[in-house]
Amino acid sequence: MSENLPVVLVTGAARRVGAEIARTLHAAGFDLALHYRRSRVELDALAGELEAQRAGSTCALQADLADAGCLPGLVESAVARFARLDALVNNASVFYATPTGTITAAQCDELFAVNARAPLLLAQAAAPHLASAHGAIVNITDIYAERPLPNHPAYCMSKAALRMATFALAEALGPGVRVNAVAPGNVLWSEHPVKAETPQMLVEQTALRRQGDPGDIAGAVLWLIRDATYVTGQTLRVDGGRILGA
Repeated sequence: MSENLPVVLVTGAARRVGAEIARTLHAAGFDLALHYRRSRVELDALAGELEAQRAGSTCALQADLADAGCLPGLVESAVARFARLDALVNNASVFYATPTGTITAAQCDELFAVNARAPLLLAQAAAPHLASAHGAIVNITDIYAERPLPNHPAYCMSKAALRMATFALAEALGPGVRVNAVAPGNVLWSEHPVKAETPQMLVEQTALRRQGDPGDIAGAVLWLIRDATYVTGQTLRVDGGRILGA
């Protein structure tokens, strides 16, 4: 491991926004416990990239976050590897449409288990270690935790629950641990074939008239972990003003 460097556990770190968060934190001097569920090939590639820059700076942790029983062990594995934990980034998320009239209990259970329950329980497990380091938690929510996204009620509800968990944890874990959230707008197109937004909608309904970038989210996460030492219980919208649109 890298000597005396701060350590961050990032969930859903193998791909997309999670991988960019990992790269940004690593470049800023953090060692990383990188969680993945199924994307082992992508995680190995990312870890190889980061290890080439600083040997001993990463470890890979596999878990299905819907399995509540594995969550304390995920935190303990990170601490066992690096002997400390300074921050937790709850990035992993499940996203798909659940049009009203078709919603199933299984869909609700999956969306809430990964998007809301897992971050809450991971924060609880990590709290003693984070308090020792005067550390931080950053939850990746969504601007649609505040307003409905058509055909995605269960997803929106799960992210609203995570938004409230951010507030509740900030109160419960202060003053030793700061807890904040980043609420992205559209920074990557969904991998699902049916899109929630079109390029025309994005341009017309976003104040900056463009899509964001994963780096915008990663930069906000870094700021909240490293620099925002008097900020807790806040949700930082990184959406180009999309929340202002129709």
